[in-house]
Amino acid sequence: MKPEILGEALGSFLLFATVIGSGVMAEQLAGGNIAVALLGNTIATGAMLFVLITMLGPVSGAHFNPAVTVVMRLRREITSRTAIVYIAAQVIGGVLGVWTTHAMFDLPILQTSQHIRTGIGQWTGEFVATFGLLLTILGTLKSRPEAVPIAVALYITAAYWFTSSTSFANPAITIARSLSNTFAGIAPENAPAFIAAQFAGALAGWGAALVIFPAKD
Repeated sequence: MKPEILGEALGSFLLFATVIGSGVMAEQLAGGNIAVALLGNTIATGAMLFVLITMLGPVSGAHFNPAVTVVMRLRREITSRTAIVYIAAQVIGGVLGVWTTHAMFDLPILQTSQHIRTGIGQWTGEFVATFGLLLTILGTLKSRPEAVPIAVALYITAAYWFTSSTSFANPAITIARSLSNTFAGIAPENAPAFIAAQFAGALAGWGAALVIFPAKD
């Protein structure tokens, strides 16, 4: 397996395991306080994002997200074949991360979420979360590439709290979270609308970046 494909798979594995595992741990320790549980989930996710992007950015670009991969294909930074393989690696690695997390916490490995997340407010939240994520990535790549890891980590940390959906902002993690009936889960029937909003937000973020950060002649 090529290093960049393995990087996307392992990065997604660790990121998605962090999202689910920190949600389980936070819920167990928070004593029913949802705000405290979300804070624990947020801190762990932001920290892991910084580590993974710093470590794997030079290998694969550290997408871990089909919406990011699609935009990078539209920017002609990767080929269509690479984009397809990246997305497959992200989904497969991420789902394996979720299942491994279930095993760590002695939960049924195969499960589906019962956590309902739907409605115009949630969909708008996912659009805004993914729009901001792509704008953060593209803008920071343009102005200060070495700051991408911390910029993305801080953006997602903030977006957990300012968006109504708690910022999934990632179609692959939406699929993976539908397979976990835990704090971070989403009911499978709610996932398609989230994914549609995420891709729409990503394309809008790409469009905004083209205007705000135009290529030099």
